[in-house]
Amino acid sequence: MKQITTPITDDVIRDLKVGDAVALSGMMITGRDAVHKWMMETFIKKTRQPQGDDLQVYEELKRILNGSVIYHCGPVVSGLDTKDYKFVAAGPTTSIREEPYQADVMKHFNIKGVIGKGGMGPKTLKGCEETPAVYFHAIGGAASYIAQTVTKVHGVFKLEFGVPEAIWVIEVKEFPVVVTMDSHGGSQHAVIDESSKKVLEDLMSR
Repeated sequence: MKQITTPITDDVIRDLKVGDAVALSGMMITGRDAVHKWMMETFIKKTRQPQGDDLQVYEELKRILNGSVIYHCGPVVSGLDTKDYKFVAAGPTTSIREEPYQADVMKHFNIKGVIGKGGMGPKTLKGCEETPAVYFHAIGGAASYIAQTVTKVHGVFKLEFGVPEAIWVIEVKEFPVVVTMDSHGGSQHAVIDESSKKVLEDLMSR
């Protein structure tokens, strides 16, 4: 298992291949549908005017995400009343919902890794080649175990989106993931889709 700590350099990303097991450590953020839509509309496409603390959060995210990772996760968090935040459960959510946004978000913020489950499509794969970046597949059904790798919750942005959809800034130690989309055009998800299609076609032709 390769030990990798954020911020991650381009050389480290280019060295990763589909199938590599990685233990991730360092700072990252969580972000799902609301976050990606907000990033795209407000700062990339600029179809929405910044409001409230948007610009302040944007500057913080540019600093945190440069060379870092975004995790598709809607965590269960304790300590909401006292702000003594702790992740109770932190399993990956399905990534394909972010396919319209992910490549642009990776390039804009120089994000080197995306963590989720189920893989992503051709637009994100191309983004992985260009940024460069990789897609890390996390273990589904291991939410409490993954939460134990979160050593500190540094803070939260956009809590008005709701706890699962907010931007949680976390520090992790040896978060276990597997590279399933790399910066060389390799995608284990595309391979599985193609092989599954062939099996289905074979069954249908009988």
